[in-house]
Amino acid sequence: MTRYRYYTATTLDGFLADDADSLNWLFRQHLEEDGPGNPTAFLADIGAQVMGATTYTWVLEHEPAWLPEMPTFVFTHRDLEPANEQIHFVAGSPTDQRSVLETAAGGRDVWVMGGGGLASEFAAAGMLDEVLVSIAPVTLGSGKPLMGGAYDLALQECDRNGDFVVIKYDVVGPL
Repeated sequence: MTRYRYYTATTLDGFLADDADSLNWLFRQHLEEDGPGNPTAFLADIGAQVMGATTYTWVLEHEPAWLPEMPTFVFTHRDLEPANEQIHFVAGSPTDQRSVLETAAGGRDVWVMGGGGLASEFAAAGMLDEVLVSIAPVTLGSGKPLMGGAYDLALQECDRNGDFVVIKYDVVGPL
């Protein structure tokens, strides 16, 4: 059964990016490549990924290698160009796209890459099963939040990788 998994990093005060969409805070932190919560292990179970347009444009500009060669669905109303044949632009709610996403994932999981607003839309639709978040020892004071809305989570695992605390939660539902 396909699971929807939000895998991301955040600051201690709960921001994915600063007010200018910068992730500079993230790249100053130490991370063990094969430690808990590492991307290679996570991606082994992923068959498709989803993201919002802001995340997509940031990745293209700053870290294009973050677009793995797998079906990638960008939720947007913007007129954007696909970076490769794996990129698909979709609109509407997550439930509108559920069958397309699960077919593309081929029985594997779907990575909800970001941002926090999109992850919240998946959670509100009952389509977010897990949050795997690496928390960095940095605060921004403001920026793009980890998630919007109020959700009840159940702690499954907690570990350390370099400078990060890596936590895995199951999504229970809205508060």
